[in-house]
Amino acid sequence: MSFLWPELLWVVLALPALILLYILALRRKKKFAVTYSSVALVKGAMGAGSRVRRHIPPALLLTAIAFLLIAVGRPLAVITLPSQEKTIILAMDVSGSMRARDVEPNRLVASQNAARAFINDLPRHARIGVVTFAGTASLVQAPTLNREDVLDAIDRFQLQPGTATGSGILVSLATLFPDAGFDVSDAIYGREHAQPGTSGRSLDLSTKNDREKPDFKPLAPGSYTSAAIIMLTDGQRTTGPDPIEAAKRAAERGVRIYTVGFGTVAGDVIRLNGWSFRAGLDEETLRAVANITHGEYFYAANAEDLRKVYQDLNSRVVLQAQETEITAVFAAAGAALAVLAAFLSLSWFNRIV
Repeated sequence: MSFLWPELLWVVLALPALILLYILALRRKKKFAVTYSSVALVKGAMGAGSRVRRHIPPALLLTAIAFLLIAVGRPLAVITLPSQEKTIILAMDVSGSMRARDVEPNRLVASQNAARAFINDLPRHARIGVVTFAGTASLVQAPTLNREDVLDAIDRFQLQPGTATGSGILVSLATLFPDAGFDVSDAIYGREHAQPGTSGRSLDLSTKNDREKPDFKPLAPGSYTSAAIIMLTDGQRTTGPDPIEAAKRAAERGVRIYTVGFGTVAGDVIRLNGWSFRAGLDEETLRAVANITHGEYFYAANAEDLRKVYQDLNSRVVLQAQETEITAVFAAAGAALAVLAAFLSLSWFNRIV
């Protein structure tokens, strides 16, 4: 626990002085007490319970004062609370390898079912957007509170060739920061803008406008708590911008990216239009993307694993730990103890403490 005004905590030194005054008051009371013919008789009449009970109201009052004195320093504590304003972008792979049946009924349907359950469990105040990526990337549902629109967008997924994970990240960022000046032409058009002999283009040009803005100041990675990106893929990049470079752009905006690798690590042989190829996970890149943005990487080998991953992500992206002032807690506790002390004193001894 820390304090906003630690220099004022010296007032807590008044507490030992108050305890000393209470002890002196007890001794003075004994000194000037009326002399009875039989002290033993009086003690017997009071009983051990009464002797202890008379110290309870003062003890409660001193504790109340202690809480109030600590409140003067405006204490802070790290508390996990639901985020009041949260935008979540689901960036989902719709490449041809998602038709693989190593996950029943296939990877695409399993990912859609898990995404639906995730969306239904989110708090109603969370806005959700959906980005799909294959050879290109596109925003299929702008961030909205309307769950039906999001679910309909997920139901409309169409498989396409290619896997442009970097494009998925870049379009997600452009969705979160529409006024940031991101040029997403590479992400949208993919291979048509790729340089000859390469599988994608550097993001130095695609974020040029953003970097030239005089008021742009990079944030600490993971510090932007109002949004997060959850990217699910079952393969590795075959086209589009480098996902590592895209992750660095997200880190500069403070946006966390949670990556989910789906399917078998070794991959599965996919047959499409007379062609066959093996689709395997690039876990190294997915971990790097998550680490750069202070997110986290998850692996799901089957539909049940994916469901558990989304359940875990639900709490991670909606709840956030933040340093919060808890002065009101100490003040309320002090007031409650003071009232209790007065009530007990009136009830037992017909006086206020």
